[in-house]
Amino acid sequence: MAALKLAIGNKNYSSWSMRPWLALRANDIPFVETLIPLYTDNPADKEQILSFSRAGKVPVLVDGDVTVWDSLAIIEYIAERYPEVKLWPDDVAARAHARSVCAEMHSGFVALRSECGMNLHRPVRAIALSADAKANVARIEEIWRECRTRYGAKGPFLFGRFGAADAMYAPVVHRLRTYAIDVAPDTKAYMETMMALPAFQEWTRDGLAETLVIAKFEDA
Repeated sequence: MAALKLAIGNKNYSSWSMRPWLALRANDIPFVETLIPLYTDNPADKEQILSFSRAGKVPVLVDGDVTVWDSLAIIEYIAERYPEVKLWPDDVAARAHARSVCAEMHSGFVALRSECGMNLHRPVRAIALSADAKANVARIEEIWRECRTRYGAKGPFLFGRFGAADAMYAPVVHRLRTYAIDVAPDTKAYMETMMALPAFQEWTRDGLAETLVIAKFEDA
């Protein structure tokens, strides 16, 4: 069986690429990684992205004749392709809860994402957040707290064991840390759990080792 192929962007900046990458790596699912530099002036980089998907964006997962683009769609595909890793909880209600918080991450938190872009190289320092961004942080803390309260007895992650929801919220951990955002002790505890995950540490090391600087993401 041919290995999965995952096209991703710069690990220093590409939060959407981090999500399915982490879902694969944290569960020891073998795949071939292709890193395509983003926002360069090199037409070959854009053409390489288009060779994976005509959507022209990363991440993209290729599994033989199957091509899946969009982070959440890729995670859903991985969950179906490898049901034994249990990216979604077994319980119907818990699974619905996990899918809901993942969808909320996928479509929401625009203010936080725009004001606090993922940049692993960025020196840790606080910035003045808008009221909308502060509300985003408060909502994320509420989501994490509710998940941990309901499912914490099953393990240290949002739904007990590492799963799709953890992968979807992983870049937020970097944002909260990098922008020195003040959070509650239980939020910090979950952040520490994620930062101790070997796959999370591997992505972080790789991102910090990158040398490409994208000026538009260096202003904050």
